[in-house]
Amino acid sequence: MDHKALAERLLPGSYPSLQFYEEKYPARNLPKGAEVTRLAPSPTGFIHLGNLFSAIADERIAHRSGGIVYLRIEDTDLKRKVDGAVEAVISALNYFDVKFDEGAEIGGDETYAPWYQRQRAEIYRAFAKKLIEEGRAYPCFCTEEDLTALREEQTKNKEITGYYGKYARCRNLTEEEIYKNLDAGKPFVIRLKSMGNPENKFKFHDEIKGDVTVTENDQDVVILKSDGIPTYHFAHAIDDHFMRTTIVIRGEDWLASLPIHIELFHALGFPLPRYGHHCSLMKQDGETRRKLSKRKDPELSLEFYRKEGYFARAVKVYMLTLLNSNFEEWYLKHPDADPNEFPFKAEKMSKSGTLFDLDKLNDISKNELSKLSAEEMATFLEGWANEFGSEAQKAYFKDREKLLSVLTLCMGIGGKKRRKDFTTASQAMAFIEYFFTRTTQVDAYRVDGETVKSLLSDFLSVYSYEDDAQAWFEKVKEVAARHGFAADMKAYKANPEGYRGSVADVAEVLRIAATGRANTPDLWTIMRILGEEEVRRRLTSAEAPCE
Repeated sequence: MDHKALAERLLPGSYPSLQFYEEKYPARNLPKGAEVTRLAPSPTGFIHLGNLFSAIADERIAHRSGGIVYLRIEDTDLKRKVDGAVEAVISALNYFDVKFDEGAEIGGDETYAPWYQRQRAEIYRAFAKKLIEEGRAYPCFCTEEDLTALREEQTKNKEITGYYGKYARCRNLTEEEIYKNLDAGKPFVIRLKSMGNPENKFKFHDEIKGDVTVTENDQDVVILKSDGIPTYHFAHAIDDHFMRTTIVIRGEDWLASLPIHIELFHALGFPLPRYGHHCSLMKQDGETRRKLSKRKDPELSLEFYRKEGYFARAVKVYMLTLLNSNFEEWYLKHPDADPNEFPFKAEKMSKSGTLFDLDKLNDISKNELSKLSAEEMATFLEGWANEFGSEAQKAYFKDREKLLSVLTLCMGIGGKKRRKDFTTASQAMAFIEYFFTRTTQVDAYRVDGETVKSLLSDFLSVYSYEDDAQAWFEKVKEVAARHGFAADMKAYKANPEGYRGSVADVAEVLRIAATGRANTPDLWTIMRILGEEEVRRRLTSAEAPCE
């Protein structure tokens, strides 16, 4: 068969020499040992935790070695493309402090542009033509119906599904048969003619899993679709070579495709990059573990963390605890260090399924937020409120001095121990709501309605905004004593039956009346922040519960 003539018929026209592309995309000028990594999502509009997991690994491996990380968009499937998806990827990863050095919608070293695969179609066709000329690729005229019937036959025979061996029906078409199909205008795809034998196995060193056993590829995979656009397998091999990727970090579900990729690189004459296949993120579901699901688990989407208002650093810290087995120990020794200072290594990534625990993330988030100053916390909350908050919540920031006083109290700033009451921005904004508006009654009083009324009325008769904390508490104890509550806790503990309750119960009534909550930070300070007029209004209007 005249393969060169066939190549010209299938992909007519002249293309630059293959050496031209080697010179156009030269080796990067980077220090010895510098790694080039990439994140290469499809523009589907859904950016998820797995993307962040890989992206942090890519960014850390590149930047710790003095290399670069770039963003490539694999947009070969137009059916899945969503407008604004690329910007959403960049925005989401920027939020979590993953910065690309170059890439789609980012720019950078234009030597390796464009970063959209559809804009690189000429390169793929040039190399597909080369493979056809060498007899390593051929046209396939099988229809979807043909392929469906083929899969059904393989399933019935309990054989591996795919296009291989005796099932590769177009692999051995004669020259006459090929041209007859072409003359008839039949649509076709271009398939790789595999040289592998599934009986042969070999060792491959995975940067994360160590040595793994790989079976030679015998699948004649599609490399160019009927519209001339490449499949992922073909495009990624060419792009990783010419963008000079040194290491590919991806999910373990791609391990099954590794034999295909190894053969493609060899067929194209390219050196193989190193591969590291990381474990899947798992979730405990009853007695079993399963992969996080887009349908079942809202926490899979990165949008979930932004809407809830998770502190970006906290999410990154948690991701690093999952990514590298020794990060948590390092961070305990360096709690105030920049997580980017951690000596991240691909070989320290988990080799088996990693359990994602939202409760642990919440604990880390509380700890990280407790490290902020009141001003830093205010800035964080304002950023969230401007994007996701209500108009009422946005108004909290009009009086910055009051807000800082609220945060100083609620975070325990200046006290013996910092409080860790805040988990996310949305939770924190709900937590401080009572400082800005009289909330609907949340917690019930533990005393009867008439007692509530009399306690509040008595306290208002002696309350003075000018009282310091000690004078204020003395008045609370006096009110307690007048209503049969123990003013002294020791006396109450010694003889609880002799009293209606203790001064703590009276303070709780005041607390619920003022804030709607039975548990809050220091009540005297809360009343100072609210101001005398607001305190009197709230205590006067507090409704006694139904008995």
